Amino acid sequence: MSVTVRVPAKVNVQLAVGRARPDGFHDLANVFLAVGLYDEVTVTPADALRVTCAGPDSDQVPLDRTNLAARAAEALAARYGRDPDVHIHIAKDIPVAGGMAGGSADGAAALLACDTLWGTHASRDELLDICAELGSDVPFSLVGGAALGIGRGEKLTVLDVGGTFHWVFAMAGRGLSTPAVFREFDRLGEGMEIPEPVASQPLLGALAKGDPDALAAAVSNDLQPAALCLFPELAGTLAAGRAAGALAALVSGSGPTTAFLARDAESAVQVAEVLRASGTCRTVRTAVSPAPGATVVEIRR
Repeated sequence: MSVTVRVPAKVNVQLAVGRARPDGFHDLANVFLAVGLYDEVTVTPADALRVTCAGPDSDQVPLDRTNLAARAAEALAARYGRDPDVHIHIAKDIPVAGGMAGGSADGAAALLACDTLWGTHASRDELLDICAELGSDVPFSLVGGAALGIGRGEKLTVLDVGGTFHWVFAMAGRGLSTPAVFREFDRLGEGMEIPEPVASQPLLGALAKGDPDALAAAVSNDLQPAALCLFPELAGTLAAGRAAGALAALVSGSGPTTAFLARDAESAVQVAEVLRASGTCRTVRTAVSPAPGATVVEIRR
């Protein structure tokens, strides 16, 4: 028997970041939007836990027990007193190390796939609890759609979305370390008053109405200045997308992927074509949001 789960990437349309906490994390007001770029994770019974991966940049994905998919299998197995003996295969299409939660997505997908394979029948709350233990972005990968994450981003409130949003994503030529970006955020903020992070009401209203112009006016990312300090070339990509007619341009999460909001599907194609020709990025993808969270798409017996 095998179980395959499909899971989406995400873009942060708001990422408000507070001062570093004593535990080293930062309080966030993190508005997630799932987008239609997907990984598929298949789990099959095996003699021991192992991970394989195929797809773009799969050589950059760790295949040991630091992989969040492996850690998810171990966490669920530990709760139910069994061995995590599965082969986890990741069919990778979400950009690797791109600020789009690809690793977190794989963790959520593996968790749901193992729950289905083993028949553990964990409740939704229990699965979300395990997700939160694995990482700040993992719960949203399970939920999908749109949500506000507070705390480290793991405490979710599902949000209404009143329409379809069209996105273009430009992938950079190298990765960017999330911890390094947060360290740079802290450095840039030394001696400054860092406000408590709160959700933007205009942004939540724009999502609810499905209004791309209003959303474009409200998107924000407090980590963007830090990402640009560490990866100055991203400024050229952002400028190229704006010049191509994107309604908004921002670094996705901690980067280095850049995200461009387009008015409609035709505009997204035009922005993507200009970015591909600009020489400022490695690859370009288009996608729509919102997208469903982790979903079982195949069970083979």
